[in-house]
This record gives sequence, structure tokens and C-alpha cells, in this order.
Amino acid sequence: MKPEALQQLKISANFAISLDGKISSLDHRPSGWTSRADFLRLLALRRDADAILVGRRTLLIDNMSLTVPDAARQPLRCIASASGALSGQEKVFQAPGGGIHLWCQTKPSCELPNTTLHHGSLENFLLELHQNHNVRHLHCEGGGTLLRELLEIDCLDELHLTWAAHTLFGGAEAPTLSGVPGIPLVKSRNFELVHFEPLEAEGEVFLSYVRRENR
Repeated sequence: MKPEALQQLKISANFAISLDGKISSLDHRPSGWTSRADFLRLLALRRDADAILVGRRTLLIDNMSLTVPDAARQPLRCIASASGALSGQEKVFQAPGGGIHLWCQTKPSCELPNTTLHHGSLENFLLELHQNHNVRHLHCEGGGTLLRELLEIDCLDELHLTWAAHTLFGGAEAPTLSGVPGIPLVKSRNFELVHFEPLEAEGEVFLSYVRRENR
């Protein structure tokens, strides 16, 4: 069950998956392998969020700014990194946008511009964003390891997927939605399909799920 203190915080996630259920290739191919329609959907989902959350590797591989073009209100930009290994030269630190929050377990090796540091558990980080920074809707854009952590503490409310039937990544160790392939969650999480939108010309399907309490 979702922690009581986080009941009023909506947490969603958005991923693209290949025909074989991978979120990237074995060598962690950057985003951009799906259609223009998928990119526009990504931006639309961002617009509804008070904060965007990504893992450090996803941030670096996709060279992300975590902004919404032409939006008057920019979401907070939240990064999860166990090591805090960032240089401060990454695009997210150079692009104007919402405040930057870094959740890490060790102190970064250099000063990161305009960044608020957070330590402790993921649950406490989410609670701090909710209570102290007015975050009512947090949206996760990767990677699989971070999504797995959200699932393990049973905090994910919505999952948006673009199933890209045009791409087959292969590779037994290629990343999946639950992070490390072959290591299942300790407990199942139940979701209900609420949106199904095939894009035949693109070879893709938009899917949306909402959480249901585990039975």
C-alpha cells in the first residue's frame, strides 16, 4: 500500500519500450528512437507535472534539460544519483528552468549551480518535495532502476508507455521497466489499462495504466 504520508502526492512515469519489452539497448541507446508523436506526448505529460524526476544515467545519456518549451511555469528538475557524480556542466545546469533538486547518498565532488541537495531515503525525498516544495504531481522519466525503487515502495500511481513495435533491441541484460532483468519484484503491483491508442503509421501504441490496490 502507498505510504500514508504520500497519499496526496501523485506519481506518474513515462517510458518507451521496444517490441521485446526493453527500455533501451544493451549499450544504453539514447532516446530519439521513437516517433515525433511520442516526443510530443512526453512534453504533454511534463506540462501536467510540478516536478520531473530522472536518474543520473538517464540524464547524461539523453542530455536532458528537463524543461517544457514555451511554458510559463516550469517543473522542478529532480535528479536521483547514488554517487552525486555530476560536473555541473551538464545541460540541465546550463538551461534555464525550474529549480534543481539532487537526491544523492554522498556529497558531490564539486559545487553544482542552483542545486538543492537531499539525502536519506527515497520516500523521505518524495515527502520533502511534497511538503516543502508544493509538489502535488511528480513525473518520472527513467531509468528502470529508479522506476523499480518507486515500485518497491509502492508509490507509482500512473504508468504511461509507448510500445514501439518497430524496434527489437534484444540482449538478455538490456534494461527493462523493472531495472535488472531476471530479478522480479518481491511483490506484484496491480495496474489497470485505461488508455489504448494505436498509431499504425508510426508502428507504435500509446498505453496508460493506473494503479489498483494489491489484492
